[in-house]
Amino acid sequence: MTKAEVMKELQSLGSKEAKERWSKHGAREPFFGVKVEDLKKIMKKIKNDQALALELYETGNSDAMYLAGLVADGAKMAKQQLQAWADQAPWYMISEYTVPWVASENAHGHELALQWIDSKKEHIAASGWSTLAGLLAIKPDTEIDTEEIKSLLDRVEKTIHTAPNRTRYAMNGFVIAVGGYVPVLTAQAIATAKKIGVVEVDMGGTACKVPFAPDYIQKMKEKGYLGKKRKTIRC
Repeated sequence: MTKAEVMKELQSLGSKEAKERWSKHGAREPFFGVKVEDLKKIMKKIKNDQALALELYETGNSDAMYLAGLVADGAKMAKQQLQAWADQAPWYMISEYTVPWVASENAHGHELALQWIDSKKEHIAASGWSTLAGLLAIKPDTEIDTEEIKSLLDRVEKTIHTAPNRTRYAMNGFVIAVGGYVPVLTAQAIATAKKIGVVEVDMGGTACKVPFAPDYIQKMKEKGYLGKKRKTIRC
């Protein structure tokens, strides 16, 4: 499919209901309001098309940008392209999902994530924490620097409640990822989560809630998910 063909199909699949829902969550124009399940149907038609993925992201249309993340191969992206995607992300569905999807697959992902969490821009810092969480979900424990992760847990404990809104959400997700995907640090992640307590995030008047990290990690343990790595963090 060409970019023009994809954009035409996206427009035809847009719905008022979905657009209103995404708007409440913080989506910014331009976007058509395409349901994720419909985006995945288009993804199956495209499969992996790196050139098309880059073109779709460049449109600035949120539906197209999310789809770009579904069909892109993060490992093939240049460092500068990853940075551009992080810079251009218009709202959290892109900054906390699309960008980490590709960054976590890339050789520069870890390096960039550590840079991004220092950003004063909320969406970029959130991309950084979400990418770090994603790396923990897919990388073997032998490739994870546990001392670095411990240091980052300490950083989260000290700064999460003063961090920007969506950055707080992503930092909370990082703590959950440590507890859920790195068994040797599960106890420390739970201890950190208990010290942090409830994390307040403005969810834009929606019914969505911030996961309470100690309970979430415990549920992963009860279901036998602790330490079970994923092939991809795309969803």
